[in-house]
Amino acid sequence: MSNDNKGYRFSFGPWNINEGNDPFGPTVRPTLPFAKKLGSYKALGFEGVQFHDDDAVPELEGLSPEQLQTKAAEMKSVLDGEGLVCEFIAPRLWEDERGIDGGFTANDPKVRAWAFDRAKKCADIARAMDTKMIVLWLAREGTYIREAKDAIVANQRLLELVNTILDYDSEIEIAIEPKPNEPMDHAYIPTIGHALALSGMSSDPKRVGGLIETAHAVLAGLDPSDEMAFALAAGKLLSVHLNDQNGLKFDQDKSFGAANLRAAYNQVRVLEAANYADTKRFIGLDIKAMRTQKGDCVTAHLENSKNIFLALVDKVRSFDKNLEKQLIDARDYEALEMAVISHILGV
Repeated sequence: MSNDNKGYRFSFGPWNINEGNDPFGPTVRPTLPFAKKLGSYKALGFEGVQFHDDDAVPELEGLSPEQLQTKAAEMKSVLDGEGLVCEFIAPRLWEDERGIDGGFTANDPKVRAWAFDRAKKCADIARAMDTKMIVLWLAREGTYIREAKDAIVANQRLLELVNTILDYDSEIEIAIEPKPNEPMDHAYIPTIGHALALSGMSSDPKRVGGLIETAHAVLAGLDPSDEMAFALAAGKLLSVHLNDQNGLKFDQDKSFGAANLRAAYNQVRVLEAANYADTKRFIGLDIKAMRTQKGDCVTAHLENSKNIFLALVDKVRSFDKNLEKQLIDARDYEALEMAVISHILGV
């Protein structure tokens, strides 16, 4: 496969190279040091690094603002040395015991104060890392039982969060990454429609958009390409996390195109139709190597997903547009479907 990225920029987070543990079993592969993970990016054809706040600044709790800036600047220097850039910073509340009931929507005002302060620190880290994007994956912002929270108040608190970040930094942009469930039974802001409605209610809608993950859309029973199209139509698709999902199960984070190649084709198709590559925003991957995969440094799932994406770019660009128009005009959708499938299969 050629190293030509066809005008696209690619990113992934260091957690995508992992030890293979899951809720039902221990690690199965050795830990790869963070520095070695970063060293693999350029070789795999990636230039963007996705960061949680505590990936960029480990043990950030308790640091003074000056210390936070220093640590973030040090990480920026490491990226510069590798020829990499930071795509975004995301606050990771769900691994702190205070975030067990959702930090931003917690019933405890002390927990909410901590969570909002963490979001401000995230903005500080982002600017020190030379990115303006914060991603909000609202992991535990939901409930296991609906009576546990006032949902109206919870949504108002999420709007307050967005406005707090926008007011704190006049240049920060926020990408909301919706997901309908897991780790919570029901999550607030489960789809891109909810995310963009929240954007519209915010104090500066121009700086609030969405990040769509393939698997999250599937878990909501929706077509990922349609979710992307909705955000693109509004001019609010700030990034994507491509992967795949084998039905309405747990969030599998399978390699892109591995479970449903035609759905993957249509995701590439809608991105191509919107000239997404010209925006210079990233094609992010959020994928896990199979737990059953052997090896010390497992990165094939990242390379495979990027190569599948690029192969599908070729397929989308080479599809006979005249034939497509003829079949649409004739309303011969059976023939159109077969033409698409034959083209993907190369027959």
